[in-house]
Amino acid sequence: MALQLGDTVPNFTQDSTEGVINFYDWAGDSWVVLFSHPKDFTPVCTTELGTVARLKPEFDKRNAKVIALSVDDSDSHRSWVGDIEETQKATMNYPILADPDRKVSDLYGMIHPNANNTLTVRSVFIIDPQKKLRLTFTYPASTGRNFDEILRVIDSLQLTDNYSVATPADWKDGGDCVVVPSIPTEEAKQKFPKGVTEVKPYLRLTPQPNK
Repeated sequence: MALQLGDTVPNFTQDSTEGVINFYDWAGDSWVVLFSHPKDFTPVCTTELGTVARLKPEFDKRNAKVIALSVDDSDSHRSWVGDIEETQKATMNYPILADPDRKVSDLYGMIHPNANNTLTVRSVFIIDPQKKLRLTFTYPASTGRNFDEILRVIDSLQLTDNYSVATPADWKDGGDCVVVPSIPTEEAKQKFPKGVTEVKPYLRLTPQPNK
């Protein structure tokens, strides 16, 4: 059964470049971005891992931990880290899970047989502090991920969890938000003192409430 949004993600204990990790214990009360890679020493993955290392302060600001996974073992991962740091001019500052037994790949549905029956696809799982799956992306092995988009999604999830708003197309932190349909306009005007613009009765905009 594939993981679906809102599901509690499964726990696991697996080796990594930073030692054995029990996922729930490691995650603690943080958000988590778990992202998988087809295998070690692959070119697109090398650029992705370096990009995330450089962006780690941005994830830290959002109380989000990052953790990668590849189906090779930890010794292979550690050798690969040297290449990543050399070519991407970045210091690896987060763990890469080993998954030679495909335990995590199978738990999280990372192997898509019609794409490749041995390698994980480029999956992204955003998991909240309650261990609920909040978002998934799945990319083909040939396409590198946009990690600015992943940060944008975390911003949206954290905002909309705490305020009665949704975020429109192409929203970025600081942009106007959509008032959720369940709130009547007159009530919304009280709730959002920065103002409510009624474009249509079902489409009301308000400045981002936590800015």
